[in-house]
Amino acid sequence: MEYDDSERAEAVAARVREFVDETVIPVERDLLGDGPIGEDRLADLRDEARERDVYAPQISTEYGGMGMQFRDVLPAFEEAGRSLLAAPAIRVDAPDEGNMHTFELVATEEQKEEWLRPLVAGEIRSGFCMTEPMQGGGSDPKMLKTEARKEGDEWVINGHKWWTTNGLEADILLVMARTDFDAHPYSGCSIILVPADTPGVEVERGIPHMADGLLGTSHAEIKFDDVRVPVENLMGEENEGFSIAQQRLGPARLTHCMRYSGMAQRALDVAKAYTSEREAFGSPVAEKQGIRFSVAEAETELHAARCMVRHAADRITAGDEARIEVSMSKLYTSNVVQEAIDTAMQMCGANAVGEDLPLADFYQNVRQFRFVDGADEVHKRVIARDAFSEIDDSELENVTRYEE
Repeated sequence: MEYDDSERAEAVAARVREFVDETVIPVERDLLGDGPIGEDRLADLRDEARERDVYAPQISTEYGGMGMQFRDVLPAFEEAGRSLLAAPAIRVDAPDEGNMHTFELVATEEQKEEWLRPLVAGEIRSGFCMTEPMQGGGSDPKMLKTEARKEGDEWVINGHKWWTTNGLEADILLVMARTDFDAHPYSGCSIILVPADTPGVEVERGIPHMADGLLGTSHAEIKFDDVRVPVENLMGEENEGFSIAQQRLGPARLTHCMRYSGMAQRALDVAKAYTSEREAFGSPVAEKQGIRFSVAEAETELHAARCMVRHAADRITAGDEARIEVSMSKLYTSNVVQEAIDTAMQMCGANAVGEDLPLADFYQNVRQFRFVDGADEVHKRVIARDAFSEIDDSELENVTRYEE
């Protein structure tokens, strides 16, 4: 398929694919059922990614990346998605990838030097603290309860967050908190940088969860009890936290789409290879019409998803927020990739639930995508609101009404 990707985008994606095939997937196969990957082994993968010139393509060269435009990194993200280990290996893994983007967007030069540079290098990790336990902020972010008040030259933060990805490992936390208590939360919240070792930061637990056996990624519950940080730790403008979060989430949703598209494509590749060798009822399973039609549908839907994501990315590159296009891309892709991986599992039968193939890890991992970065229902709400924003009453001119 041709997607009108630039020459550089295609060249980098090709190098990522070679790196994944030749280096990452052999490590993945060695670790299946026996993960997670250790820091030393991940560091080795990152060293080779640098040697192959595929490391941090989305980050400016000034801070250790390759300086590629957002639209151009999408194919590389998809190739990285073909293995759960590849995204952290080339430093396009969530949440660090989105947090690095946030630093580039709004951080001061001092904040970039202190946190962005080592973050890109893989020397530290980060967490984005936004989601709160019931009845705090979640799919309805207006319910946010964590607060930060100024006392002299410090922010004093109190609150309760959970599902902070990387929360156990993070060195720096980007904390969304209310800072103007008279304003609507959308215009009264800020993002504040909190080093994880600051007194009052209480990591309650890593929440037990499915998936991530290869990576060992944590999702932490964290409490903030009179946590004090300098006022200079504000990210961007005060009370502009949600505006900044939207600038972070739009691209992050699309990069998630591409990583998961790569995962779905790899799942289909595994299933096509398996059914081509596995015989039943007198011929290879891959020759059965049901299998071939299922693959045809999955491939078609993945193609459509890639086109939607690229269209939304073009709008963002042109300076548009593209909220509707992003929501459509996220909603459609999250369901398409889940269905594709489920199809691949069905095609492989019992081997799909074993750990000799990556499908079981893929299957557990992909389910979260339908609520990570906005639940399906939230995106449907955004799309529907736009769809009903302009009603043409003339379409009902010939409708008969009661006693008229």
